[in-house]
Amino acid sequence: MNLHHRDDRKIDPNAGDHLGDGNLNRNDRMEIGPTMLAYEEWADAGLELPDLLRMRTFRWTRLIDQITARDYGGLLMFDPLNIRYATDSTNMQLWNTHNPFRAVLLCADGYMVIWDYKNSPFLSEFNPLVREQRSGASMYYFATGDKSEAAASTFAAEVADVLSAHAGHNRRLAVDKIMVHGLRALENLGLEVMDGEAVTERARSVKGPDEIRAMRCASHACEASISAMEDFARTHMGDGVTTEDDIWAVLHADNIKRGGEWIETRLLTSGPRTNPWFQECGPRITQANEILAFDTDLVGAYGICVDISRTWWIGDRPPRPDMIEAYKTAVEHIETNMQMLRPGVRFEDLSRNTHVLPDKYQAQKYGCLMHGVGLCDEWPIIAYPDHMVPGAFDTVAEPGMVLCVEALVGEVGGDFSIKLEDQVLITEDGYENLTRYPHDFQLTKDF
Repeated sequence: MNLHHRDDRKIDPNAGDHLGDGNLNRNDRMEIGPTMLAYEEWADAGLELPDLLRMRTFRWTRLIDQITARDYGGLLMFDPLNIRYATDSTNMQLWNTHNPFRAVLLCADGYMVIWDYKNSPFLSEFNPLVREQRSGASMYYFATGDKSEAAASTFAAEVADVLSAHAGHNRRLAVDKIMVHGLRALENLGLEVMDGEAVTERARSVKGPDEIRAMRCASHACEASISAMEDFARTHMGDGVTTEDDIWAVLHADNIKRGGEWIETRLLTSGPRTNPWFQECGPRITQANEILAFDTDLVGAYGICVDISRTWWIGDRPPRPDMIEAYKTAVEHIETNMQMLRPGVRFEDLSRNTHVLPDKYQAQKYGCLMHGVGLCDEWPIIAYPDHMVPGAFDTVAEPGMVLCVEALVGEVGGDFSIKLEDQVLITEDGYENLTRYPHDFQLTKDF
C-alpha cells in the first residue's frame, strides 16, 4: 500500500477543478476551508462566495502599503493571526499562540518568506505570494532551552539577509510580537525595530470586497450553529442534567462541521451566573425559566471572526418585567449607537455621543461601546466616555471597516444580565448590520 498516494477524488462533481471560492475541488486539498455543508447552505441562501486569490492579494497589498507609507524596509510577523492575514495559511493556530514557532517577513517590495514548523513547509505552498518556505523561527524556552540566544541570533541573521536583498539599505523593520532574545538579536545586527502592531492592525481594519463576502458566509455559518445551539437549549434546559458546557459544545461542534476553526472564549452562562458578566461556562446544571446569555467570539469559516451576542429566556413562564426592561434598554443602546456609524465619523465622537444607559446599569456596562473585527477582535476600541483616552483612537471610520456594537445591561448584585452584540459593516453611505439572528421573542414581544 502506498501511504503517500493522494486521493484526487472531487468533493463536488459539478464544480470542476475549483470550488466557487477558488479552493481546489479535491477531497484531500491541503488548505483548510469550508465544508460541503457550508457551501450548500450558502448556495441555498444565495450568498456570493469570496474569490480567495483576490482576497489574499488584497491583504498582501494592504500590508505593503502600510510598510511603504512608513518608510520601513519590511514587516516581521509572529502573531498567528497576522501570519494568517499575510499568507492565509494556518498551522496549529492555538498552540502557535503560546509557542511562537512561525514567522513571516514581508519586505517593502512584496517579497514574502515564511519560517514554519520544521516538518511542515508545504502548508503555505498553495499561495504563490509566499516566495520561500524555511524553518528555524523558534526561540522560546520550551523549544530552544538554554540555547535560545543562539537560536535567535541565527534566525535574526536570516531575516537581515533577506531584508538586505529586498530593501537595500533600509534597516527599519517593523515587528509585531517577538521573544526578548529575538529583539536583542535583531538590534545587535543594526536593525531599527519599529512597532509592527500599528502596521498590521491598520492594514486589517479595512476589509476588501472578497473579505466582506467571506464574512457574510462566515456569519451565516455561525448563525446556523447558533440556531442548533438554541434548539438544543430550548429542548434540554431544565431536564435536570443539561449543563452550560453541554449547550456551549453544540456551538463548537456545529462551527467545526461548517469548516469553522475555534472559539476564543467560553462566554456562555445561565441564570444567576450571567451576573456579573465574564464568568465562563461550566458544569452548572441549567434550570427552566431562566436567562441564558452568550458571546460567540467565534473564529469561523475562512478564519473570519463572527462576534455576536444574544440572550434568551427559556421556560414556559413569562420573563420578569425587570428582565424585559433591561432587554429593551440593551436593544435601544445598540440600535441608537449603530445609527451613528458612517464614513468619516470620528471614533472619539462615537464615544462622546453614545446612548447613555440608566444609572442603575452604569457600573456593569460593557468594557467598550464597539470594537473592530476581522480575523479576531481588532483595532479600534470605541470606549465609553468615562474610559476614553484622548488621542488613543483619534481617527475616522472608513468604508470596509467592521465594528461590533455592544450592550451589557445588568445591575450590581442582580441575578441576571442581558448581553447583546451585532456585527456591523461601514458602507459608502452609512452602515449595514451583518447580524441577522433574531432577538428573543419572549423578551421582546411587549415592545
